Amino acid sequence: MVAFSAPGADEDLARQLGDVSLVRAAGAAKTPNPQDLFTSARADYARLLGVLYSEGYYSGVITIHIDGKEAADIQPMDAPETIHAIDVSVTPGPRFHFVRAGVTPLAAGTALPADYAEGRIARSGAILDAASAGVARWKEEGHAKATVADKRIVADHRKNTVDSVIVLDPGPVVHFGDLKATGNKKLRTDRLLAIAGFPTGKKYTPERLAEVQTRLRRTGIFSSVTLTEAERLRAGDVLDYDLAVAEDKPRRMGAGAEIGTSDGLALTGYWMNRNLWGGGERLRIDADIKGIGGSNSAGATDYSIGARIDRPATLSPDTSAYVLTKAYKTTEEDYTEWGSQIGGGLTHVFSDRLTGESGTAYIWSKVKDDYGNTIFRQIAFPNSLTWDNRDDKTDAKRGYYGLLRATPFYGLGQTTGSGMQLVADFRAYKALGTEERLVLAGRGQFGAVYGPSLGRTPRSYLFYSGGGGTVRGQPYQSLGVNELYDGQLKTGGMQFIGYTGEARYGLTDKVGVVAFYDAGFISSNDLFGRDGEWQSGAGLGLRYKTPIGPIRLDVAVPVQGSTGGGVQLYLGIGQAF
Repeated sequence: MVAFSAPGADEDLARQLGDVSLVRAAGAAKTPNPQDLFTSARADYARLLGVLYSEGYYSGVITIHIDGKEAADIQPMDAPETIHAIDVSVTPGPRFHFVRAGVTPLAAGTALPADYAEGRIARSGAILDAASAGVARWKEEGHAKATVADKRIVADHRKNTVDSVIVLDPGPVVHFGDLKATGNKKLRTDRLLAIAGFPTGKKYTPERLAEVQTRLRRTGIFSSVTLTEAERLRAGDVLDYDLAVAEDKPRRMGAGAEIGTSDGLALTGYWMNRNLWGGGERLRIDADIKGIGGSNSAGATDYSIGARIDRPATLSPDTSAYVLTKAYKTTEEDYTEWGSQIGGGLTHVFSDRLTGESGTAYIWSKVKDDYGNTIFRQIAFPNSLTWDNRDDKTDAKRGYYGLLRATPFYGLGQTTGSGMQLVADFRAYKALGTEERLVLAGRGQFGAVYGPSLGRTPRSYLFYSGGGGTVRGQPYQSLGVNELYDGQLKTGGMQFIGYTGEARYGLTDKVGVVAFYDAGFISSNDLFGRDGEWQSGAGLGLRYKTPIGPIRLDVAVPVQGSTGGGVQLYLGIGQAF
């Protein structure tokens, strides 16, 4: 019923023309509707012409015949009740090139598109991109009302050239005015404005405006955030804004599960309120149970429960304050530990990628082993920096993640020493190939305790290797150190190094396979010292993508070390790192 041709067009142009044709798509239906065909045919003129202009063809000829009549000549009231044949023909004609490509006036540092230049193909998109780039650069310089004042575009059909000059109107340098907020119901307006941190009185830049939206969105309180600038400037070239927000449901909960052959079943869950007292305070309660049915530590079950409240915009729009408390029980091969802590501090967002945190905490723990009970008490000062530019936190294909945490601590009493724990975690991801099916992922971990002796170091600051978080293929926390205290005690080490390499390949859009190798080193004293020991493991994994992240199944075996043997299985949600 519909015949489509593009005489003189190359393969790529013919494909583009065919793809945008509405009447061609309507004609492919099993039972084409005449009214749909007629409407589509009349709309195709503009769509096909747009493709020609976008590729630099300005003298093309488009004919669309409905049963022999030009569709453009048929009035809507005279639309045919039946249609037997539609013939579409697009003759592109010669390609045009720029004889001049100018933009005036230009702000310093404006980078115009490379395609918008004398001698280049006169694509309409290049003209639009050049106008957008010119306006955007003026706005970056504080001219919020910069606009295109005129476009002088002349096509010479004898020479097949285009003379293009874009005239911009920068307008004055603008400063931010007042912000008027609407839509908030449970969040108080004064707190909404404090969180937004609108830069009243400061010079206009798009970046400052984007920061306001980012601050509001990262609270998780709102389902939508819209900033609208006033149509006109106030006296003194001041620009006011309207902020319209829609609040999301404040409460949220979640759960997770992971199981390993020796680790047993681990269950995690959280409950969160993102606007606790109407000031944007976020309360999050986390709980987990680990080691259910595990073969390590005689099948003992560990648990922890903690609560944390964060208050945004405390000292500045990008600085929040927090308080936290936590209680836990941990069972290792030679001892059991009960602990609790309470503390608080500040979190500062330096950028979308970099976050810092600094705080103070009081930590108490009781360790029971073959030699009795030992009480550890310390004042800790945790500090951390986190860099994260991964494209997807649960299934990254590119980017980097880095965590650096330094925790000085002061021991209280005779049994607890003073010193510092240092922890680092670095991850990198690289997708290969045009379809990015192969992803190489690497992770390096480092940990060390400086200052106290091993016996006077709180157990929670020591390091182990083995299990899903460090070395797959080795039993959970199977590698520590053995120290003599009128006998032998197995405990965590003072130094730790771990690294992991993965090759992830997507067989389909949903299913992927992984090959991996993990290694870990634990020492009671010197890094890479003679008293240290390595262990490693390797294996294969299967991934199935879901909306909440890939389901992970890993099968691993030990490669190096004397800490265990046999096959280890790991099942969870999300990539291993």
